[in-house]
Amino acid sequence: MKKRDPAASTARSQRRQRPRWVTWALSIAGVTVAAGVFVLGSSRTNESSVRPHPPKLNPSTPPEPAPEGMAWVPGGWFWMGDNDLPDARPEHLVYVDGFWMDRFEVTNAQFARFAEATGYRTIAERPPDPREFPDVPLEELKPGSIVFQPPEQAVPLDNPLAWWTYLPGANWRHPEGPDSSIEDRQTHPAVHIAWHDAVAYCQWAGKRLPTEAEWELAARGGLDRQRYCWGNELRDGGKWRSNIWQGNFPNQNTASDGFRATAPVGSFPAGGYGLYDMSGNVWEWCSDWYRPEYYEHSPPKNPQGPDSSFDPQEPNQPKRVQRGGSFMCSDQYCTRYVPGARGRGEPSSAASHIGFRGVRSPKGGL
Repeated sequence: MKKRDPAASTARSQRRQRPRWVTWALSIAGVTVAAGVFVLGSSRTNESSVRPHPPKLNPSTPPEPAPEGMAWVPGGWFWMGDNDLPDARPEHLVYVDGFWMDRFEVTNAQFARFAEATGYRTIAERPPDPREFPDVPLEELKPGSIVFQPPEQAVPLDNPLAWWTYLPGANWRHPEGPDSSIEDRQTHPAVHIAWHDAVAYCQWAGKRLPTEAEWELAARGGLDRQRYCWGNELRDGGKWRSNIWQGNFPNQNTASDGFRATAPVGSFPAGGYGLYDMSGNVWEWCSDWYRPEYYEHSPPKNPQGPDSSFDPQEPNQPKRVQRGGSFMCSDQYCTRYVPGARGRGEPSSAASHIGFRGVRSPKGGL
């Protein structure tokens, strides 16, 4: 789903390559437009609030000393999901064992150590497979990734291609294209990370990606069905609590939270378990396959996600779950920076607003 080196002289080649680009773009749309902007207000569904069983979290004392850079999430029963979102219904009680989680999203500095130690190249750094594009000349198959480029004026919100573009040379080292650098962004989250890239890093670090249930329990920070990770008010005490979009999306970001794109990790207050940036900044990969109806029949204890993926919008494209929203989320377009909201993405796709963090089970387990 990549749009390769657009030029009039290669229009036919572009059309042949377009399916992979459209797949990625519609994946973005699935997170935002088609999945719906929902109203965070007094009309919120009260279905779960009348159910008799309250959540019961485990004692907060960790079973062992904390691994470096990780916080203990004690586990227990909690209400998972969000009845205001079609693919996050119904809200349901889930039990998750305790686990360790990275306090911060994986940073550029951390990912650089991994790349240097292993020689790993992300999917965005590799030339596309010629077998996927048999009619495209080899010289046109250039490595790159999807980059957010705000338009100069307001545009209809039903066409993500108005603000996303494929840039050859864009990757985690060059987030906005080959002329950009992370030299002054060592503490920013690594972006342009595909699911497979995140898995490779976690394996090297002795960690794994969180399940969707683990991620949501951690994001809620011990709170019960609160609208945001920190409570029921978007601007707690009049202050922004996460890196999201302010202004008219996608052409005008007032950056009243202090940031126009990614922020250094930990720029906003931590949640209840000492975890930072569980709302906004960058989308975070989870281990689960995505199915919109999964909550209707998911197991009540330690759900691992379905055995396969199905996205009704793209039935032939498997998707993995993403959580947390990003700096591009706003009340105009993508309000999925709330703890119960779900996103999804094709596992080999990357973009300038996608990152990750790792988890580890106690006693060295994965």
